[in-house]
This record gives sequence, structure tokens and C-alpha cells, in this order.
Amino acid sequence: MADALSKETLTFVTDLNKNNNREWFTCNKSRYLVAQENMVNFVDALIQEISDFDEAVLKIDAKKSIFRIYRDTRFSKDKTPYKTNFGAGLGMGKGSEIAGYYLHIEPGKSFLAAGVYKPDSSILKEIRREISVNADEFMAIINGSEFRKYFTGLSEEDKLIRIPAGFDKDDPMAEVLKLKSYIAVYNLTDREILEKDAVKKLADMFKQVKPLNDFLSAPFKKQ
Repeated sequence: MADALSKETLTFVTDLNKNNNREWFTCNKSRYLVAQENMVNFVDALIQEISDFDEAVLKIDAKKSIFRIYRDTRFSKDKTPYKTNFGAGLGMGKGSEIAGYYLHIEPGKSFLAAGVYKPDSSILKEIRREISVNADEFMAIINGSEFRKYFTGLSEEDKLIRIPAGFDKDDPMAEVLKLKSYIAVYNLTDREILEKDAVKKLADMFKQVKPLNDFLSAPFKKQ
């Protein structure tokens, strides 16, 4: 297992970004396979570390957790064939009802995230109801010293302008209820990614945000 990502993995992604075409990729396929294997080993080591506080991740296959590097260009104006990052979803994916973790590796733009990303409308409504009813518990997590060790708050990407239907506009949690995803994000530097103890440090970041995941998943675990 890899304790840290190889510098060559980041270099490959940088080079791919500069040469995003099939001819270059074909000539450098062996470099891609080495980088992919490095990423798989790194994620596998990360899963083992996370399992110390969240055993649910042990059911995740590291290789299957990594998103395909090939882009679906059928409905996109951007026809470049490859993604210029490695991404791994550890229980976190669009439309999921259970909160999870995500790791994004891209030179100068790497980050990790936890929570629920763009859940289906019925799931989102349940999460919002849970937040409205248990506002004090939710805010205690978001403002807690463990969460604030690495995270400043929740992402406001695609936030609604108005309170969603079914909720009181005067709800004390109105601004939080306008969110369409409930995720916390930490931006990683290349130096952090390449450190020898990167796996342990990233796992600690995920550990601090696990209470948020537990809260967001609670309504569905009750069913």
C-alpha cells in the first residue's frame, strides 16, 4: 500500500491537462496505469485508516471507488476526452441518501469533502426537516471544535434564493435549509498530498467531520 501519492502521479495529471487528446494519452497509457495503481493503493490505505472510526467504508472497493478518467462528451460543449483529476467516492455520490467521503486529486486544486451531494428531492426534504427539527444539534456539530479544526462551514454551491417549499420563511435555520447539498470541503495543497503521512492526516480530517455524516444519514437509518 502507498502511504502517500507519488509525485509522478501529480506530474501525469499536469501533463494530461496540457495534452488532453487521444494521441498523447495513447502514447502515455503506461504512465496513466502506474498513476492509477498508485491512486488505488493510496485510497485503499485511506479506507483502512477511516475504518478505525467508520467501519462502513470497509465494504468499499478502492479500485471501484475511483471515477473513470474518460469524460462523457455526448452532451457537453467541452469535447476534451479525459478528466484532468483523479476522484474517489467513498460512500459519497450524487443522489445518495447516505453521507460519505470524497477525495479529489488535481495539482493545485485538490480537496476532500464529506456529506451528502445533490441528493434526490425526497431525500433532500428529509434532511432539511431533520435540520429544522434538530437545529441545536446540527449547529453544535457545525460550530464544534472538532469540525472547525479543518472546516469553516458548509459549501453554498447552488444555494437557493428563497426558502424551499414546505418550510417556514422565518425558520431559524432558513439559510441552511436553502442549501441543495450538505457538504464540508477542505482544500488540499500539493505538499499535503505528497507528505509521507498524508493518509493519516486525511483520515483525521474525515474523522472530524464524521458527526456531520452521522447527522445527515440519521433519518434514513431510522427507517
